[in-house]
Amino acid sequence: MARHSKTNQARHSKTNRSLKKRVKITGRKKILKRPPHQNHFNAKESGERARNKKGQIAVPKELDKKARALLVNEF
Repeated sequence: MARHSKTNQARHSKTNRSLKKRVKITGRKKILKRPPHQNHFNAKESGERARNKKGQIAVPKELDKKARALLVNEF
């Protein structure tokens, strides 16, 4: 059993690479992500709504703590 606890501890200290590819960490350690609903079905949308989806937005406070736990070695 001791082997499993050591393995789990080592596994959790790694950065989650799939999340790291989807977010950007600013110089002030904020986490930015792409807005939702940005990938397809955009042809019918108004120009204002399409422009609002461009760029990056800050990660919501509800997800910030979880995201920081997954990005262990990035801060």
